[in-house]
Amino acid sequence: MAGGSPLDASLSTKDERFENARRSVKYHPSVWRDHFLAYTPDVTELSTSEAEELQKLKEEVRKLLITTPDGSLHKIELIDAVQRLGVAYQFEDEIEISLKNIYDINYSEGNVKENNDLHMVALRFRLLRQQGYNISSDVFNKFIDHEGKFKKSLINNVQGILSLYEAAHLGIQGEEILDEALEFSSSNLRSMNQIHISKSLAAQINEALKTPIRKTYVRLGARKFMTIYQDDDSHNEILLKFAKLDFNYVQKIYQKELHDVTRWWEALDFKNKLPFARDRVVEDFFWAVSDYFEPQYHLSRIILTKNVAMITVIDDIYDHYGSMDDLQLFTDAVERWDYNCIGNLPTYMRHCYKAMLDLYAEIEDENIKVGISYPVQYAREEMKKMIKGYYEEAKWYYNNYIPTTEEYMKVSFVTGGHLMTTTASLAGLGNLVSKEDFDWVVSESPMTWAGVKMGRLMNDMAGYGVEPKISSVECYMKDNTGASKEEAFAEFNKQLKKAWKDINKEFLHPTVVPTMILVRVLYFARLMYLLYKPGEDGYGNSKSATKGFIQYLFIEPVPV
Repeated sequence: MAGGSPLDASLSTKDERFENARRSVKYHPSVWRDHFLAYTPDVTELSTSEAEELQKLKEEVRKLLITTPDGSLHKIELIDAVQRLGVAYQFEDEIEISLKNIYDINYSEGNVKENNDLHMVALRFRLLRQQGYNISSDVFNKFIDHEGKFKKSLINNVQGILSLYEAAHLGIQGEEILDEALEFSSSNLRSMNQIHISKSLAAQINEALKTPIRKTYVRLGARKFMTIYQDDDSHNEILLKFAKLDFNYVQKIYQKELHDVTRWWEALDFKNKLPFARDRVVEDFFWAVSDYFEPQYHLSRIILTKNVAMITVIDDIYDHYGSMDDLQLFTDAVERWDYNCIGNLPTYMRHCYKAMLDLYAEIEDENIKVGISYPVQYAREEMKKMIKGYYEEAKWYYNNYIPTTEEYMKVSFVTGGHLMTTTASLAGLGNLVSKEDFDWVVSESPMTWAGVKMGRLMNDMAGYGVEPKISSVECYMKDNTGASKEEAFAEFNKQLKKAWKDINKEFLHPTVVPTMILVRVLYFARLMYLLYKPGEDGYGNSKSATKGFIQYLFIEPVPV
């Protein structure tokens, strides 16, 4: 491993000032403790017969995707089911070929086909937009009446309205027809309990109103959709069984990884050395799976988990414990990035500083294996920027200074964590990510800003009145004298709607960087949407719904 030097003898001692933390916030201990240490290889490996059955079913699903006619409603419903069941990563080429054919059949220049089936038009629109095809929202004009509203005759078309609702979440700035579609479909779906509909369709509506597909955490959405799909009389038994077995197979991979990161975390012993800090390594893995759920992204999941765990501890040092003198020392040491700085730090900071340098040396070693060095360099620079930002925020607190919203967002662009975690995790993909891709990630592109803003605003609304730190809420109320918390939240929700549209636009071809990079911003936004609700921090308080999510994904297998 790159770097390293003997540590000061006092590194192993416990700092005596822990009872005098400067900003008292008491976080609950880990919900999971050493639970995942029980997942040893004999528990997490597939048997030969299980692996053979999985492969057999996979080929049968592949055959279904290839042989079902591309121009049919059955084909787009099949693709939708494959995606929502969480197994699209197994059939990326087949899906891409099919969607290109569907686009060519229906929307290629001079060949726009008319179709009056709202469900088919809306579903096709969503699938193609998700894939990056710049389909015009004018396809919905045929469903508009002379007053510019969606036709009242559509109200009883429950499946069509649900598909319209999901499609409307793929809108970009200026598409008023999709804004109208969202308003029309939302209001009608909420009243659907007044008419008789199937159990499966009712469940889809209920889930969609809580979390539309565009905002859904992939693995969690897949687990929930399996139950809904099973209750649909038209479901494909082969596809459903494959999705269940694949989910359980991937769950075993996650369990093995959770075993490994739990061992790493336990070895650091931060719960004793830094008892004021949050112990959330399992929740950090949940974060990593939101961004990199596919089995092949093992290294990115591990790197991201460790980085989020590390920055959580550092965040707690800056927010709740360190004096300004201590924070100055730590900030300077991070800028120097040198094991020789350890002896200059207070005892409690030495543990964290060394662990951080060790982690990035580990990433560097992985990069060296594939003959590159630039990924870890980008990741290290973003970590330095983030910690400088933490120091700036600490100065605001100590000086009782409330910055302007512009000042706050400029610093939050780096302290929100999106840039640091993205660059670090992309370093786990080796030479699949170019220097130009990294340059785009750290730039102030509209999509990057959208991702950062979403994380910051949702986090601040969740923590307002709970965490003793400056947030965008206070900044907004300072800038707008007399404004209430409710007015601040209303403004932020407008900005969040715009941010989602900015993300949608960046996915439309031609893209600036590969879609593999773009989806990291989308997945980050989805995670923020899941974890942070006004007054509810699903990360800090992981005893909440987050505990159930983790059980659902990493502990309970799907009944087959």
